Amino acid sequence: MKNKFLQFLGLAKRAGKILEGYNKCETNVKNNKIYLIIVSEDASLNTLNKFLEYGNKYNINVIVRCSKEELGSAIGLKEIKVIGIIDKNMSEKLIDIQKDKF
Repeated sequence: MKNKFLQFLGLAKRAGKILEGYNKCETNVKNNKIYLIIVSEDASLNTLNKFLEYGNKYNINVIVRCSKEELGSAIGLKEIKVIGIIDKNMSEKLIDIQKDKF
């Protein structure tokens, strides 16, 4: 199921429905433009806590999954620690895939 999650993340990237990186995600969370936040398992504790707080404050789901290299590879980068999904339907699909444990 991990592979399915990463494949769908790549599809979201090709559809132009993701934001990449800490700063872009932080700005758009505050503007209510993100439906899902994905944080890599190896992000710093500070980064993780910051986005978990945003998730609680703005009622956004946060998924902590995969390494920064795996997430990056799924969207055509070397590595990435924070990804924001800006499409409601795609965010719901990623949450559903996440529920099917890998």
